[in-house]
Amino acid sequence: MSAPPPASTPRLDLLRFLERVQLQDLQRTRDWIATEEQLIAAQGERRPAPPPPAWLIEHGIGTGRPPARVHLGSCWDTRTRCKPATTDQARRALAEGVSACPHCRPDTALGVLD
Repeated sequence: MSAPPPASTPRLDLLRFLERVQLQDLQRTRDWIATEEQLIAAQGERRPAPPPPAWLIEHGIGTGRPPARVHLGSCWDTRTRCKPATTDQARRALAEGVSACPHCRPDTALGVLD
């Protein structure tokens, strides 16, 4: 014959409640670990950012957006209105009177001085 289940006591009920809470906490921690592992795996799959272009031409504001300044690709003073340019395009823009950035001095780097 089997013995009857032990009688439930308030203390035993509290211990079972604690066990359920701890199991939920353990599952939450395991979920956090799985999420972190997915983030790490996704970062490993990312490709590095392409290198910046060698030259940039900053365009003005308004209709037609004429070229305003020429920059080195690594210049810190570029704005959102910049487009990548080839060496020939940058030289041509400087020769046509587009001003050179006073910070990165693309005219010096290209050998185009006034």
